[in-house]
Amino acid sequence: MNDMKDKPEEYWKEKLTPEQYRVLREKGTEAPFSGKYTENNEAGVYKCAACGAMLFTTDAQHESKTPGLTGWPSFSEIAESGSVELVEDNSMGMNRIEAICANCGGHLGHVFEGVNDTPTGKHYCINSCALDFTKK
Repeated sequence: MNDMKDKPEEYWKEKLTPEQYRVLREKGTEAPFSGKYTENNEAGVYKCAACGAMLFTTDAQHESKTPGLTGWPSFSEIAESGSVELVEDNSMGMNRIEAICANCGGHLGHVFEGVNDTPTGKHYCINSCALDFTKK
């Protein structure tokens, strides 16, 4: 079993900011256009803010033009196979696919399929506060 997924909630409350805890541990969502990486144009990698696992690269980052999916960092694919788990999410009266850090179980955001503005047809809509950015 993964040690990071077994950490008690007290560990996460001490490690994360209140906003990161709300998003990563309580499955919250940042307000659109409020996150620090919404308009990041620097080359680099994005890691999980909770555990440091590599999740996305700027090579897969794009600006969404799909209504309802703008305002958060957007990616067309994950950096490494298996780094993000996808789980059915039927909360809030919607049928979506939740994106979760495979290493620590933290909620990252959601992935939408069949999106026309990405090369893969997938749109990972991710909360900025769930990410840490490292410049190349």
